[in-house]
Amino acid sequence: MNQPISLQVCDQTSEIWVGQPLSRFVSHLAHQAAVSGTQVGIICDAAVASSYGKALKRELIKADFAAELFVVPSGEKSKSLAQASRLYRLLARRRFERRSWLIAVGGGVVGDLTGFVAATYLRGIQYVQMPTTLLAQVDSSIGGKTGVDLPEGKNLVGSFCQARIVWIDPTLLRTLPKEHWRNGLAEVIKYGAIYDAKLFSTLEEKIDILKKGYSPLWMSIIARCAEIKAEIVQDDPVEIKGKRAILNFGHSVGHAIEAAGGYKTTLHGEAISIGMFVAGYLSSQMGLLEPVDRIRLGTLLTQAGLPSRVKRPIPREQLMQFLARDKKVEDGIVKFVLLQSLGKAVSCQTVPPDLLDPALAASGL
Repeated sequence: MNQPISLQVCDQTSEIWVGQPLSRFVSHLAHQAAVSGTQVGIICDAAVASSYGKALKRELIKADFAAELFVVPSGEKSKSLAQASRLYRLLARRRFERRSWLIAVGGGVVGDLTGFVAATYLRGIQYVQMPTTLLAQVDSSIGGKTGVDLPEGKNLVGSFCQARIVWIDPTLLRTLPKEHWRNGLAEVIKYGAIYDAKLFSTLEEKIDILKKGYSPLWMSIIARCAEIKAEIVQDDPVEIKGKRAILNFGHSVGHAIEAAGGYKTTLHGEAISIGMFVAGYLSSQMGLLEPVDRIRLGTLLTQAGLPSRVKRPIPREQLMQFLARDKKVEDGIVKFVLLQSLGKAVSCQTVPPDLLDPALAASGL
């Protein structure tokens, strides 16, 4: 894309660039955003520190930025108050100022953590999202949701803070491990299910190619997902109108599964896939979704290599405790995002217990 997708929220603007190579980023930052000599902190996932983090630091230094590299251990456990505190102290010791910048290089964990630190250090500094996973490129890097987990639940501490720049280079996905393709595919399928029936049909047609890894086909799909996310967020930036809530399709149950496993046993996309199976079942049982569309959703998820059931049973009482702490709970009642058709979702749905029970049981919950 030669022009960015623009996301304007109050006085904050995000430029979302899709398809621009990583090599062009530093010159873009120098010419359009930051002043030469500015401190820039690269917060980088350990898995990509050697391949991308160190090279980015060198390029920033060549362009006369004062660049520092802060490496964060891979995995959901790094999305924590302890890791945020560590970064605050490192930034303070390096004397980062309000005009300094942070750049998140990695997947959703590093993106969420960096955004949270940027939102709260010195009450807010500018930051960039530079996602290196499919999940982060299509979803978590866009929209300004930042946060960390607690043992009691996922994303319970956070802030809305838009990244000034989101720099998406799909060619970085060439080395993405297979399990992380599945992880990201769950969110891509979600976008088709909740918002774009044409995208859903394209995924059905091309899934055998798409699930194998990076190909040029991915460029337009990633761009479309970024457009959808920006459109939804623009209309409901802090999730008070109900429209942004549709992005949580499959996430209430999915987040509960992740938390119940201590963020160790199930990848985010796998958990969201199970959550979408549950939500599809509920949508059909409540008379909102035609049975054939429920079958199409389940078939696509299965063809993508995503699960319909948990690997090990989760005690129902434990699962319900995590569901009760979900951010979408109102007056103690969990509200679900359900489907009216493929391409159209509805939020804030109350599900009767006699329907919820078999829906959960069907996925081993």
